Amino acid sequence: MPEHFNLQEAVCLPDSAYGCRERLATLQSEITSIRIQIATTDIRRQTEKKTLDAAWFHRAKTALRLKQQELAQVTARLAGLTDRPHGSKRDAFKDALIEVVRAQFDDEQWAGLVTRARSLSETQAKQHG
Repeated sequence: MPEHFNLQEAVCLPDSAYGCRERLATLQSEITSIRIQIATTDIRRQTEKKTLDAAWFHRAKTALRLKQQELAQVTARLAGLTDRPHGSKRDAFKDALIEVVRAQFDDEQWAGLVTRARSLSETQAKQHG
């Protein structure tokens, strides 16, 4: 691997929070699998009193490190996707809808709509959890 190798160039990060969560689950499984392979190989090596296969061990540790780096990148990507206050198309649509509806009503009517929406939101929150 060249010195200038950049993991971001090799890793295609998911575009959605759902995609990030799926990739995180896969990476965690792969990391666990590599760790188990390293541990079982080492135990087998010790019980059979053999020497370490340095090339295999180096490849396994490199694979583990790359998976961990990708895990960190996907975690950061997920945080970026979920931390944005208006990051989704749905949020943008809601903002536009509020703007259109707000323009159609006077202050008293708007206050009534907001009160009804809050009430509905509280009712739904109680029903869901």
